[in-house]
This record gives sequence, C-alpha cells and structure tokens, in this order.
Amino acid sequence: MRIVVAMSGGVDSSVAALSLVEEGHEVIGFSMQLYDQQQGERKFGGCCSLEDLYEAKRTAAELGIKHYIVNYEQHFNKTVVSNFVSEYSTGRTPIPCVRCNGDLKFSHLLDRATALGADYVATGHYARVKREPGSNQTTLHRGWDLNKDQSYFLFSLNQKQLARALFPVGHLLKEEVRDRARVRGLGVADKPDSQELCFVTEGSTADFVERHSPTVAPPGPIRDLRGEILGRHEGLHRYTVGQRKGLGLSTSIPLYILELNTDQNAVTVGPRTALERTTLTASEVNWTIATPSESTKSVTARIRHRHPDAPASVEQLPGNRVSVVFNEPQLAIAPGQAVVFYEEDQVIGGGWID
Repeated sequence: MRIVVAMSGGVDSSVAALSLVEEGHEVIGFSMQLYDQQQGERKFGGCCSLEDLYEAKRTAAELGIKHYIVNYEQHFNKTVVSNFVSEYSTGRTPIPCVRCNGDLKFSHLLDRATALGADYVATGHYARVKREPGSNQTTLHRGWDLNKDQSYFLFSLNQKQLARALFPVGHLLKEEVRDRARVRGLGVADKPDSQELCFVTEGSTADFVERHSPTVAPPGPIRDLRGEILGRHEGLHRYTVGQRKGLGLSTSIPLYILELNTDQNAVTVGPRTALERTTLTASEVNWTIATPSESTKSVTARIRHRHPDAPASVEQLPGNRVSVVFNEPQLAIAPGQAVVFYEEDQVIGGGWID
C-alpha cells in the first residue's frame, strides 16, 4: 500500500515511518511548515522548527523514502493560532493540539494523500484504531503506553478520517520506540520529546496572546465568593480555572480561581473545595462512531489530558451539545478544555467544555 506519514522530525513519527517501511509499504513522508520562520518567532518548541524539518528530511533519507515539505502557514494560523488567541482572550483554556490534529493532519494531509493515490495517513500518535471484519466502522482506542496515550487529543476525528488513519507506534511503549530507532541507527533516537504547545517558545502564553491580539482584557478586580474585592488581576488571559499561584493575594487560606467572568472582567476566587463540580455542558460534540441511540449514556469521562477518567452519564441536548453528570465531584473543570468520553479503552466521542 501507499501510505503518507506526517513526519514532525521526532522519534515517534520517524519510527512510525520505519515500521511501515519494514512492513513493505510504499511510504511518503510529509512535514508541515506551520509558521513564517523568517519573521517574529523563528523557532517553535519541538515539532515545527527549521531544525525539525531538517531532521524529518534526514530521517526520510535514512529510510530511503520520498519526503515533501508542505506549507500550511495560513491554515495553521487560521484554524489553530487564531482560535488559541481568541479562546484565551475570552477567559477560556484552549487545546490547540486537537484543532491541529482534526483540521490539519487528518484533513488537509488526507486531501494530499488522496491526490497521491495513498490509502492511509499515518502519524506518531500513541493511540490505536481497530477495524472489525464485516463492519464499516473504525474505532479509536487508547495507546498501550498509558503514560503516553494521546487518544484524548484525537476525539474530534470523524469516521472518514479514522477509516484512513494509522498509528504504527500505538501498540508500543515509548522506550520500545526509542529502542527501534536506535537499532535502525536513526539520528532522532534520543531526541527529547516535543512540547505539547509547540508555537509558544518565547515568554509566556499570556505574552504570546498579547502579541497576537490587540483586544485582550485590561486589568480588573479579583473577588471572593461574597463579591468582596481582594486584589487586581493583570488580564483574564493570564489566568485559568484552578490556578492558585501568581494571584498576588495574602490570605489566611489558599485561594484558587473559580471563574473568569468576561462580562465583568473579573476573577472569582475561593477555597479548593469550591472547585469541585459534578456537572458540565459541552458544545461541538463529535461522536467517533454513530451517535448513541439512547438519550443518556453511561461512560467514563476525562476533563483534561492528565486527569483520570471518572464515571459519568452523558445526556444529549439540542444543538450538538451534551450535559455530563459525574458520579463524584471533579476538580477544576475549565471552560475551553475538552471532555472526552470512553467505553473502557475506546474513545466514543467528546466536546468542548462550556
């Protein structure tokens, strides 16, 4: 088969390509240039720099496969960076990796693959897909290395994308991936893992948002649950729900951010117990398989990448939305993050927390 591999210049995508070559497939490497590296921030944090593109090209040469660099600067800025800046500017905490996966790697690259007559698009994600014999559905599952599992970031993929997706390292542990690269003599075998947020490399996330948005919120009040003003914040984009440090408050007990109110340009703080919630609603819901026939479904739900799953019930609402009720309180449910639904190790859907 002819297979396109998204090559970031890291060890995971390199071993993904290596595995497919060793299986006898015709492999074509594609690397995405996502940013104008001649202006402003010239170096990304681990998957988009000129050095990374060089590493990908070198790995392709070591494997004896064709390699192309495709310019997706405009697409990346429109679908990922602009959304990231907009979300932070309105007091939400976005996950750009999900947008990048669904809107670039498994959208535009899939179009490229089709134009080349390729059957699949492969990446170095720690996740797995299953194709049951006699079924026209492809299911998405956690990677075997639970410490590296990235299925959470792939919940937005639809059946068309999953049907043509391959994750060749999803059944491996991270050290096994590095071992395979070392055995093959790949130069990236011991390259450090990339940052999850690749495009903010200089200064803080808030600094990045300020450079790219002239409309960020000005300083405003920090209030407690009674409405009493305890201090001043430096702009809502500098904070997130659940944050404790950096508030500049002197109080008898630790206080945490409970809410970022854009209408009043105010931060509400309170004790840790006030962060606990049992309910949330989510929008832009995607079901990786068919939409559940039942109006309420029992699942385990994850509210952050590193947060453990928790038993919950999901009720479908009009407008591609859901209501989620957890069996036990969850800590620091943050608007803008994703809630992803699992049945054992299978991802069945997810959405964006309101």
